[in-house]
Amino acid sequence: MKIKIISLLSIISCLYAGSASANWEYPGIYPGDGWYQDDGSRFVLSFRGGLSMAKGSIKNDINSLTTGYYVSSSDGTVISDGYYNACHDAGGCGDFTFAGTGDIAKLPASQNFAKNSFAAGASVGWTVQNSPQWRMELGWDHISETEYNSAPLFQGSLTLDGGTSVNVKSGGVYSTVNTNIISAMAFYDFFDGIQKPLNKIIPYVGVGMGYADIKTVLDLSDLYGDLSSSVDLQNYGKMDSYDVLQFYKSQKTSSNVAGLLALGFSYGLTQNMYLDFGARLMYVPEIKYTISNVDATKSRDWFSVKDMVYTNIMAGVRFEF
Repeated sequence: MKIKIISLLSIISCLYAGSASANWEYPGIYPGDGWYQDDGSRFVLSFRGGLSMAKGSIKNDINSLTTGYYVSSSDGTVISDGYYNACHDAGGCGDFTFAGTGDIAKLPASQNFAKNSFAAGASVGWTVQNSPQWRMELGWDHISETEYNSAPLFQGSLTLDGGTSVNVKSGGVYSTVNTNIISAMAFYDFFDGIQKPLNKIIPYVGVGMGYADIKTVLDLSDLYGDLSSSVDLQNYGKMDSYDVLQFYKSQKTSSNVAGLLALGFSYGLTQNMYLDFGARLMYVPEIKYTISNVDATKSRDWFSVKDMVYTNIMAGVRFEF
């Protein structure tokens, strides 16, 4: 009987010791008398999703591409040499006269980039020992396919080599961009003490830097006849039965740096789970669109988005162990 009692006491003491040493969720100091001090350090895991609003300035990147223009003597209508050749072959364009050539690389964009899509992300990190107001996180954010469509793509006043100033339009585009951003961020949660309070709003701010992986798709159309007559562009498409150049759909994958800023608040449901609501601003200096030949061995810059800012309004959940 004594042997059974001693064996039972040994098992109970082992279980007690095991449960104490298994309390890895809140690492701290365990002196010999059993006293415990929480240092506030936690492992952090978070998930989020929401709306993304993208805004940026469109820049003409053609470099140099000249085309001829004709002006109607009766009403001042301006057409490109491509349109003039087409209507001339059909027996029209009687009152149009040649006004000169101009470089469409000098035309501004007709509209800037402004579109909404969806965003999702996840992060892992930790709260700083003895300063748990600070969180350090490694994150991934995905901005889903965002469209930029414009017809015309470029439009404005163009001074021809003969001195005449004409208002012209060039090209139309259907394009998309997919963006993934890997980031390192530092957050500050506004609360006092070691443990975050429960059932209370805890504001936070965050700042960081990241790597943006960007994929663009460009489908260019010659809507105004100024591109089909260019010898420089013949490798980037093929002529249809109406002598209009049908450009190949082009893809480009590129990378850039990204700057991030976060504002929001969390709400503690338990010591381990927090609801998170906030906005993340992600700045990408440049996103480039190109046209390419049929096998993508040759490409040419066409336009870019400068100073792209993604504003992500997101809701999520954060776990702290």
